[in-house]
Amino acid sequence: MSITQAKLFTLAEYHKLAELGFFSEDDHIELINGEIIQMVAKGKAHETCLRKLLKELPRLVGDRATLQSQAPIILPPNSEPEPDFAILKNRSDDYLFGHPEPADVLLVIEVADSSLNYDRDVKIPLYAKAGIADYWIINLGDNYLEYYSEPYQDNQGKYGYLNKRIVLANQVITLPCFPDLTLDLNKVFPQNMNA
Repeated sequence: MSITQAKLFTLAEYHKLAELGFFSEDDHIELINGEIIQMVAKGKAHETCLRKLLKELPRLVGDRATLQSQAPIILPPNSEPEPDFAILKNRSDDYLFGHPEPADVLLVIEVADSSLNYDRDVKIPLYAKAGIADYWIINLGDNYLEYYSEPYQDNQGKYGYLNKRIVLANQVITLPCFPDLTLDLNKVFPQNMNA
């Protein structure tokens, strides 16, 4: 009796497939723990929240950091997620010569509606293992932001965050990377969700 196993890809193999045109521009995929994952379509509330973040974050952060939206972050040895937003350290090449790596990341933000369980169950250990200090999930279903901080590894080798804080959609949160900057979540959550 033989047991089948899925083929896991390295970052180099994943990049080679992209170079060879294996993926189309319309493919919404990520490499997570060696697996090529097809991302689900985004709903209207998700897209609205992304548009609101695109208005607020650049105004707030200015040139103090680099913002990217739905673009790769390299997490060795075999993951390349594309979070909804990431606040990155500024780099002189503006990341032309390489995608950001964990040391470049100040904050990762995922917007979650149908992807909530995935963002919690898969992304939390992924980002914690990479040592990303701060991770936000904008939880559209429950109408609040989940703020995770202080990554750790337990005795069984599982990764997570020691702290989870809930911030309501009508509250203000301080950016962990810039304690003098605050984000009014009223300006981020879709309006009909705040009613």
